[in-house]
Amino acid sequence: MSGASAITSGPGLFTEPLILLIAAVIAVPIFKRLGLGSVLGYLAAGVAIGPVAQIITDSSAIFDVSELGVVFFLFIVGLELKPARLWAMRADIFGLGLAQVALTGTVLTAVFWAVGWAIQPAIIIGFGLAMSSTAFAMQILQDNNEIATPYGEKSVAILLAQDLAVVPLLAIVPILSPMTGTSLASASGVALLKGVAALAIFVLAGRYLLNPLFRLIALARAREIMTAAALLVVIGAAMLMEEVGLSMAMGAFLAGVMLADSSFRHELEANIEPFRGILLGLFFIAVGMSINIDVLAHSWWRILLAVPAVMVIKAALLYGLNRLFGASHNDAVRTSMLLPQGGEFAFVLFASATAARTLWPSETPLVAGIVTVTMALTPLSVWLGRFLIRGEAEDTIEEDFEGAGGSVLVIGFGRFGQIVSQILLARSLDATIIDANPERIRQAARFGFRIYFGDGTRLDMLRAAGAEQASIICICVDQPAITNQIADLVLDEFPAAKVYVRSWDRAHTLELVGRGVHYEIRETYESALAFGADTLKGLGFAPADVQATLADVRRRDAERLALQAAGDLTSGREIWKPVVVQPEPLMPPKPPGARHRPAGTVTPPADGSPVPASPSAEPAAEKPERQLEPNP
Repeated sequence: MSGASAITSGPGLFTEPLILLIAAVIAVPIFKRLGLGSVLGYLAAGVAIGPVAQIITDSSAIFDVSELGVVFFLFIVGLELKPARLWAMRADIFGLGLAQVALTGTVLTAVFWAVGWAIQPAIIIGFGLAMSSTAFAMQILQDNNEIATPYGEKSVAILLAQDLAVVPLLAIVPILSPMTGTSLASASGVALLKGVAALAIFVLAGRYLLNPLFRLIALARAREIMTAAALLVVIGAAMLMEEVGLSMAMGAFLAGVMLADSSFRHELEANIEPFRGILLGLFFIAVGMSINIDVLAHSWWRILLAVPAVMVIKAALLYGLNRLFGASHNDAVRTSMLLPQGGEFAFVLFASATAARTLWPSETPLVAGIVTVTMALTPLSVWLGRFLIRGEAEDTIEEDFEGAGGSVLVIGFGRFGQIVSQILLARSLDATIIDANPERIRQAARFGFRIYFGDGTRLDMLRAAGAEQASIICICVDQPAITNQIADLVLDEFPAAKVYVRSWDRAHTLELVGRGVHYEIRETYESALAFGADTLKGLGFAPADVQATLADVRRRDAERLALQAAGDLTSGREIWKPVVVQPEPLMPPKPPGARHRPAGTVTPPADGSPVPASPSAEPAAEKPERQLEPNP
């Protein structure tokens, strides 16, 4: 009976997770392929299975679980921010961030009061909408790898300040309620004491408890317990902060900061990352499912007016405050277009206000709908922000090319050009080096190199650098298109010079050969050959065998390159025949008096072409089975 019961209850238990996974797997790749991002994909999946198809109608339970995705995400962000770096951001957190909350909340309160709302709900709505979505903003920053950029750090600082503002905002709710007479001073005082106590616990635990705990668990060598400990720390920190009135995300973030200097940081990040990804996606799906179609249909004109008004006001204030605190125009635009939406905390604040009758239940769906729509429009606002970005001012250096000219002209002083230049300078050759990156030139000057600032695609720069007197012009830049442009210019204008070029890959090599350069080399070719040679040596192959193998590889590569130059990239494939390794049984049969071939013997190709020599040419009858005996 129990077995039958388990079987019949099984499908109901897994139906909703299965539907959520199917929706995500279908929607997210499509939206990514269209260039709309994964966040919109998750939102579309939630809208499809929720308000549109009515497959899952209750999003509240999914919200409760998916909030852990935001918690885990903030923990990982905290791991990347060491306490010293967080301290360096204090001006942005307590200056820019808190100014944003206060100013935006005040302006939005005034707007909602002016259009007819009572002052108490106007305050709740105004400051609720002043918050931005940590989940949406951080996901976009991570997708674009921009968390560590100047505008990314300012955005993170603003989000942290908003989390800190949770305590006073929740304390204000009962003050504004007509059902309570609690004094503002006492409520705020208790909340402040709780917050300070929680922060003290965090600092002490991070300093004296967490690292010893993980060190002890690591000694047990049980990987699953390390994962369980990581989850324990994150969820425990989040719940502690929630108990004192702060957000769970803030608790997880602080736990991550406390462990940012730990030697277990990468292990913790690897253990949390799988949970973070799927749960954060679930959060976005839940946001899409929470969109109330009936409210949108009934009050569509109010939402149509409120959503762009809120987003424009927030973006304008964010831009002005960022400029006031020293951000460039482009960074201010990026931040303002990333954070104009309402945030997850608004749902919590509105629910608290509804319970205290500061906000009437009939009003809650409308303001929640405004928050949800602004969140859904975040990817669009980020995209629109690109059109407000000005061209970055180019960093230049005034250059007179005094003393330039020599037998060799090197164009490009990156990682490749630096090594080439060192070899030339080691022989005291009269070489001129130019590069178009001003910061690289300044760095080179600190190490005693005299590098000229110049753009290799400009004929006047090349002439000023002495290209007409050079015997060899070395093109060492790392962009294939720029390399081709410089090669064409040099070949046309300076026919007396030999042109040596750094190639990007095999296809680029063929392009350069077709252009008629005198010498080219793929940037990783020789290093890969050296790496492979040392690998053979490490396996015990004799130096002579290694050199023979390298010579054979070089010959085959040159033959195929010649065929490709005359044909296309598919030409010459027959030159590289796969080397077949004959597997042997563990106990190979041996006739009496016969010696068997050592395990792993390579069978030569049918055409008789050479193959790499084996580690030892001697028979191995006296050696243990499947043992490799290296040559001396």
